[in-house]
This record gives sequence, C-alpha cells and structure tokens, in this order.
Amino acid sequence: MDRTLDLPDAAALVDLQTYLGRADAVERASVRLVGGAGVLAVYTAVLYPSGLLDDTPTVLGLRTVGIDPEQDLDVVVPIASFVERLKRASESLAEAAEAVQVGIPAEVNTVTWAGVAPPRSGWVAVGQTQADVLTDVAKAGIVEVAEALPTDAGEPLVRRVRADVWSRPIEGAEHVPAGAAFAAHSLGFLGDPLEQIPIYDSGPWTRLSTERGHVLVKRRAWSLQG
Repeated sequence: MDRTLDLPDAAALVDLQTYLGRADAVERASVRLVGGAGVLAVYTAVLYPSGLLDDTPTVLGLRTVGIDPEQDLDVVVPIASFVERLKRASESLAEAAEAVQVGIPAEVNTVTWAGVAPPRSGWVAVGQTQADVLTDVAKAGIVEVAEALPTDAGEPLVRRVRADVWSRPIEGAEHVPAGAAFAAHSLGFLGDPLEQIPIYDSGPWTRLSTERGHVLVKRRAWSLQG
C-alpha cells in the first residue's frame, strides 16, 4: 500500500497543485519532499548541471505547506506522478475544510541535485533586489534562449545556451545568476512588481525569499566568494 502525505485542507492541496504544475512545466523531473514538525518543504529543480563541464547553476524552487505534525519524511519522487496523485485527491475531495491524504509515489535515487539539501539556518542578509527587476531579467533571458536555438537543437546545444544565459549575474545583485530570476518568474513567485526581495547567503548557497516562495542557488566551487 502506498504511503500517504497528510495535508490539513483543500487550500494546502491547491497550493501544491499550483506550484508543482508550474514546476513540472519548467523541468519534468523530480520533486523532493522534506517534512517534519508540521511543515512540508517542497523542493523542485529549475536548473542544474548535467556534468563537471556544465556551467549551469543549480537553481531550486521551494514552497512550504502545512502537514500532519506527526509526519516525518524525506523522499524524492517523480514530479509528474505526484502531480497526478494530487489531481486525483482533488477530484475526490468532498469538503474544502477536510483533511486530505495524497499517495506518495515510489522514490527515485538518481537525482543529483537532491543529494545535498540547502541549510535551514545560518542565513545572513547580503542585499536585496526588486520583483520587476527579476521579471525583466527572466523575460529577456527566455527570449534570448528561444532566439539562439534552432527548432531541431539537440540536448548538448540546449544546455550550452541555457548555461550561458542563466549563469550571467543580475545587475545590482552580481553574485546571483539570472537563473534565479527565471525560477522566481516561472514558478509564480513574483507578484507585486515593487516587492523588495531580500537576498541571503549561507555557505555556497544563496536564497531569494519572496512572499510566494523561495529560490535557492548553489554556487559552483570555482565561483565561491572569498
């Protein structure tokens, strides 16, 4: 019998459906579910390198929802399978206020980006940016990637172009790659254009925290700040 994820109500279910639906459209891969103390952290990969010579930054999305306080889990599952189970749970829901059980798909063990979790503490504020700046960077990058790729582009060319575009620094936040803006825009984390978005560092990780979710960037060893 499948293990289940116990969500408190329909609002939490809808929140997960919306977030993971967007994440699935960006990168149909896997999702990491880390739960404990009544909170579920849901990590999705937007960008990540495919090998040692790939300069693509590791960029993750993070959204949290409430779960049963008794649940404790840390699993990586196929995002498409989990989205389908959320859909089935939504269709069978009778009342908006009732608790929801969602089946957890079988785990996968070959997801490189999920091997090291971002820290939960030790974050230090290092600056801020604004939502409209991230939106502009993301939209410009999306256009540039599309224009640089022929219709029959192979995977190596796609990765090379994406690495070049999304590794560039954001103006005014030079140690944050443009891929962070792409993640925030694609996952629906940007609302009010004038929202001030704080930037935090912890070791090799950088975090941008908006009112709708978090973007986490793991800098590669050669780009670590001194």
